[in-house]
Amino acid sequence: MLKPGKAKPQTGTRRFISGVVEGFYGRPWTMEQRTDLFKREQKWGLNTYLYAPKDDYKHRMYWRDLYSAEEAEQLMALISAAKKHNVEFIYAISPGLDVTFSNPKEVETLKRKLDQVRGLGCSSFSLLFDDIETEMCLADKEAFSSFAQAQAAITNEVYQHLGEPETFLFCPTDYCAAFCTPNVSQSSYLHTVGDKLLPGIDILWTGPKVVSHKITVESIEEVSSVLKRAPVIWDNIHANDYDPQRLFLGPFKDRPTGLIPKLRGVLTNPNCEFYPNFVAIHTLATWCKATADVEPGDVEMGNKEQDSCYSPQKALTLALTDWLQEFLSTDQPGGARQACIKKEASDESSYVPGPGDNPLYTAEPLTLDDLKLLSDLFYLPYEHGHTAQTMLQELDWLKKHSLAATADTDETAKWCSRAKQFDDMCEKVVRMFNRLSNAPNRNILYDLYNYICDIKSGVGLARDYVKTLGRQGKPSAQLMNDDPEPWGFRGGLSGEFQRMLPGHGNKDLFKHPPMTAVYWIRLYCPEDKMEVQRIFREMQRAGEGKVASMTPPLISDSLSTGEIPPSPLCAFILEDEMGVCGYALALTDAKPAAAKIERDISDSVFADFPTLITTQVLPRVTDPSPAKRMIGQLLSSIRSSGSRGVFCELRQSDRRMIDFYTKLGSFKPVKVAGLPRDVLAMGTSL
Repeated sequence: MLKPGKAKPQTGTRRFISGVVEGFYGRPWTMEQRTDLFKREQKWGLNTYLYAPKDDYKHRMYWRDLYSAEEAEQLMALISAAKKHNVEFIYAISPGLDVTFSNPKEVETLKRKLDQVRGLGCSSFSLLFDDIETEMCLADKEAFSSFAQAQAAITNEVYQHLGEPETFLFCPTDYCAAFCTPNVSQSSYLHTVGDKLLPGIDILWTGPKVVSHKITVESIEEVSSVLKRAPVIWDNIHANDYDPQRLFLGPFKDRPTGLIPKLRGVLTNPNCEFYPNFVAIHTLATWCKATADVEPGDVEMGNKEQDSCYSPQKALTLALTDWLQEFLSTDQPGGARQACIKKEASDESSYVPGPGDNPLYTAEPLTLDDLKLLSDLFYLPYEHGHTAQTMLQELDWLKKHSLAATADTDETAKWCSRAKQFDDMCEKVVRMFNRLSNAPNRNILYDLYNYICDIKSGVGLARDYVKTLGRQGKPSAQLMNDDPEPWGFRGGLSGEFQRMLPGHGNKDLFKHPPMTAVYWIRLYCPEDKMEVQRIFREMQRAGEGKVASMTPPLISDSLSTGEIPPSPLCAFILEDEMGVCGYALALTDAKPAAAKIERDISDSVFADFPTLITTQVLPRVTDPSPAKRMIGQLLSSIRSSGSRGVFCELRQSDRRMIDFYTKLGSFKPVKVAGLPRDVLAMGTSL
C-alpha cells in the first residue's frame, strides 16, 4: 500500500487532460448527444469526457444504487463510443450529500458501485465532494480530525481498491479560492487534502471563484504549492445552470496559454443546452493546442494583456465559421434534406402566385455575420460582446440626451443620427432572428430559440422606446401603458426579487443604483448594552443554528454580552432608520478577559496585539462601507490610547465576518498556540 507522499511509478509522460465535463445542474444530455460530443472532441484534438451530471440521480442523490441492466447497457455503449473516438471516459460519483465516511459498509457500497462501472469497461474515475454541507456527523467527528481528512481517507481507499488508475480525479469541497478560509495559502482544508491524498490522484479546481473571470499563472502556482500537484481546471466560464435567461457563446478567454505547463488539464463545464456549446468546446480546443499551432505574435495588437500564442477573437471566428456549416447542414433531423424531399414530392401541385398575389416567402440564408452578432449578444458571464456593448452605450446616450430629440438644439441632428444607428442595429438583431429561425438544422435552433426570442423582444422594446423619445409615430402602448402585456415586465417572481436586492445590476455596464440608506456612527454608552446583547444573540442564532451552545467561547463574547464593559472611548454603535444595527467594541488590555475563560495566550502575542476587538452588524446592513468606517474610527481611538496592535477571534464557520476582516486589507491571520480547532485569530498592527 502506498502512503501519502510516496510517488507511484509512472509510465512515461502523462498527457494533458483536455475536454468536457458534463457537470451542470439540469436535464442531462442524451446518449446520442454524448456520442456526438465524442466525435467533435476527436476531430478537434480533445481527449477527455468527465461524466458528472448533477441531476443523474444515480450519480449523486442515489449514488448507492446500482445501475439496472438497461442503464448498464447504455453506459457500456457510451464508454465504448468514447473509446472508439479516442476519448477517455471518466466516471464521476458524488456521494458527499449523505455518506458516512467512517462507516465501512458505506465504503464497501461505494466500491461496489464503482466496480459495476469498471465492469462496463470504464478505467478512469472521479470522486466529487463539491456543493455539500461541511458539518460532519457525530460518528465521523469521532473517527476523523477534520472533514478534509475524512474525504482524503475514503478517496485513497477507493483509489487503491480500483488499482490506482492512471486517471483519478478528486473534487474538493473548497474547490475555488473564494471558498478557502482565510485564503488559499493558509487554508487548513487544502493543506490537509494536499498532504493526505495519494500523489497519483489529481485535484479539480475552478480558479479564484466558482465562475472565474480570469485565471492567472500566479494563482495556479499558489494552489499547486498547497495541493502539492498541478490541478485540473474545472472551468465554469461557459456554465449557465445558475441563470435560465443567459447563454454563453463567447470564446474561451482570460486564461493565458502560459497556464498549460502549470496545469494537469482543463475541462470545460459548458451550457446546459448541448448544441450551443459548439463555440465553448471548439475555442477550448484551439486554446489547448495554441502553443503548438500558433506562431508567437499571431494575435491582435494594441492590448497589453494579449496572449502571444492565442487570440480569442480569431479562435471565435474559426469556431463560428465551422458552426455555420452545421447550421446549414442537410443531414440533421428536420433539416433541409427532408424539406427538399417534401418539396420534390409536391412539385406537381406547387403553388404559383398570380398577378397581384403575395409573393412566396423566401428565407434568407444565415451568414457568418449573423453568428458573430449572436455571439456578441450572448458573450460571457462578465462581459458583453462588442455589438451588445455598443447598443447599451447608444441607448444610454439617447436616454440622457432625449431633450435634444425635439428641442431643436445643436445636438438634435446628432441625436437623430445616433437614433438611426441604434435602430439599424436593432434591425440587424431582428434579421438575425429570422435567419436563425429558418436555418435547416432544427436541433441547434430549438436549443437557441428561447434565448433569441427573448433578446429580440427586449431589443424591440428598446427600439420602440427610442422611437417614442424621438416622437417617431405614436407612443408605444407597451411602454406607456399602466397594464402592459407580460412581455413588457420580464423575469417573473425571480426577476422581481432580484430588482429588490441591493446587489442587483452591480455588474451592469450602466448602473442605476437604488437610493442609499442613511447610517449614523456614534460612541457607545451604557444604555446601548441591551441592544448590543440583542444583536449578539440574533447573530448567534443565525450563524450557529446547528449548535445548541457556543462552545468553545470566544474571549470577545464577554464584551458582547455585557459581562465586561468596553474600554472608554473605544466602542462605537452603528444605527440606521430602524435603530441600532451594529457595534464595534474594544478592550485595550485583553489579558484579564482571556484569563477569565482560561485561554492560554502567550505574552509575545499580547506584546504585539494587546487589544481585543469585536464587531457585529445585522444582515440588513448590506453595504459594507458603514461597518468599515466604524472599524476605522475604532482603530483610530485605540491607536490614540497607546496600543500597538489589535486582534479578534472568529469562529471558522463565521465566513461573513472572516470575509469582512479579510477585505479590510490590514487584518491577517495570527498564529496563536492553544486556540480551539474551530477558532481563528486575526490581527493588525497600529
